[in-house]
Amino acid sequence: MNGSQTAAQVQFARVRWAGHDHRIEYRWLRPQGSDRPLLVFLHEGLGSIAMWKDFPAQLCEAANCRGLVLSRWGYGQSSARPGHERWPVTFMHHQARDFLPAFLEAVGVDVLRDRPWFYGHSDGGSIALIHAASYPDRVGGLVVAAPHIFVEDITIASIEKARDGYVTTSLRSKLARYHTDPDSAFWGWNDVWLDPEFRAWDIRALLGSIRCPVLAVQGYDDEYGTMAQIDGIAERVPQTELLKLPDCGHSPHRDQPVLLSRAVAAFLERHVRTHEIPGHRDHHDHQWSL
Repeated sequence: MNGSQTAAQVQFARVRWAGHDHRIEYRWLRPQGSDRPLLVFLHEGLGSIAMWKDFPAQLCEAANCRGLVLSRWGYGQSSARPGHERWPVTFMHHQARDFLPAFLEAVGVDVLRDRPWFYGHSDGGSIALIHAASYPDRVGGLVVAAPHIFVEDITIASIEKARDGYVTTSLRSKLARYHTDPDSAFWGWNDVWLDPEFRAWDIRALLGSIRCPVLAVQGYDDEYGTMAQIDGIAERVPQTELLKLPDCGHSPHRDQPVLLSRAVAAFLERHVRTHEIPGHRDHHDHQWSL
């Protein structure tokens, strides 16, 4: 899909959240398939609609599902974070519990009639987990790629390295291709992760409330986290399936798109019919190690 096609499909929603109106960038994929599940894409800490490139469209085609891609507040072409405003340590909880429901309502998703599925990457995966734990009856299923459920030393070291790169290399100019205000996107994410109070951030106690099927994905070469993240999900959410990818860093959709798309399509096919029935639960105990 070329840039003009992508731009033509981008829309903006007015989302009332945290006492303010925000302009949120979003895009529908394959909206005509009303009988297929809706997969909502939640990007990483420096992501946006544009940074996904063609992956959401390719995955929705492979999995025969509808898609909804957005740039969260502070990212892409969405409203930027004011320069004086720092994100709180609980920012992912606010995004999951307050912003995401407001956004879905604003774009017309009836979460009780048409329970969305979520593909969340990194911070987006954490937000998806918190959302599913907070609203267990409103989520069809989760795919979380390189999610964070607690803070590891490797994560902080890599985020410190990213901070140095933003100041001393061309990283800022590269991010400017994808964000109207790259400083808003970068420092919002970087400052909160490097806040000493954030070292205590931990969502493991919430995970037991998740009732939907979960596919948790991690690369063996992830520079931002270890297998302890997705193994920790499986320990607390028994219906979790694990996908552990070789030759894969923090972005499975870039490093192993074919293996990932196949696994997600198979996961959806196994679960979508049973979980369209309210109250029906069907747990599978799978682990993939490729």
